Amino acid sequence: MFRLDGMNALVTGASGGIGSAIAIALAKQGARVALSGSNGDKLRLFREQLISEVGSPEHGDHVEITCNLSDSTQVDELIPATVDTLGGIDVLVNNAGITRDNLAMRMKDDEWDQVISVNLEATFRLMRASARPMMKARFGRIINITSVVGSTGNPGQMNYAAAKAGVTGMTKSFAQEVASRGITANCLAPGFIATPMTSTLDEKQQATINARIPMGKMGHGDDIGGAAAYLASREAGYVTGQTLHVNGGMAMVG
Repeated sequence: MFRLDGMNALVTGASGGIGSAIAIALAKQGARVALSGSNGDKLRLFREQLISEVGSPEHGDHVEITCNLSDSTQVDELIPATVDTLGGIDVLVNNAGITRDNLAMRMKDDEWDQVISVNLEATFRLMRASARPMMKARFGRIINITSVVGSTGNPGQMNYAAAKAGVTGMTKSFAQEVASRGITANCLAPGFIATPMTSTLDEKQQATINARIPMGKMGHGDDIGGAAAYLASREAGYVTGQTLHVNGGMAMVG
C-alpha cells in the first residue's frame, strides 16, 4: 500500500531536514526523485547518501537539480529541467522555504519581499508549470509544505505566516481547477519538527516548546515523510484541496 513504483517526483529544499526526510520516504516507496535546492554540494552529498541507503528504483537513478527559488528565471526552468531529466513528473513537493523573522513594526520591506517571493510566489510558479505535463498524463500529485503557523499565526513571523496561509488558499483553488484531470493538490502542515535547526535550542527553550504540544515532544522527519508518501500515492486519489496537520496535537484545526 502507498507504493510509488514508476513515479517521478521533484522535491524542493531536498537537502534540508524535512526535505531530505520527504525525499527518503518517497524513494523508499519506489519513486525516482529529483532533488532540488540552492546548494549543489549539499544536494550531491545527499543524493549519494540516498542511493547508498535506499538504492535507486528500476526506472533510473535519483538526480539533483540546483535551483535558487529567489530567482524567477531559475524557478521557471526547474519543471522543464525535471521533465527532461526524469522523462516526466508525477509528484511535486514544494518544500523549500525561508524565514526572515521580525516584529511587524520592525520588519523591513526586503524581509517581507524575500519570504513572499520564495515561499509563496515560487510555489505558485512551480504548481503552474507542473500542471501542463500532469494534465497531459491525466495524473499528478502536488504537495505543498505549509506550517501550523499558517493557521495559528506566530508573533515575529507575519511574513512567514502570510505566505503559508496564502499557499493554503492557493492550493485549494488549484485543486478545484485540475481535479477533473486526475491531479490532486494538498497541503502538509508540520508543527515543531526536530531538525538541525531546532537542535541549536537550549534545554529550556526545547522544554517550553514541548509544553505546548499535547504529545510532549517534537515530531521527526519521518512523521512528515510518511504523510507525504501517503498524499503522493495512488490510494490518496480522492483526497484533494485538504491540509494534513502533523503537529502532535499542538493545533487541532478543524
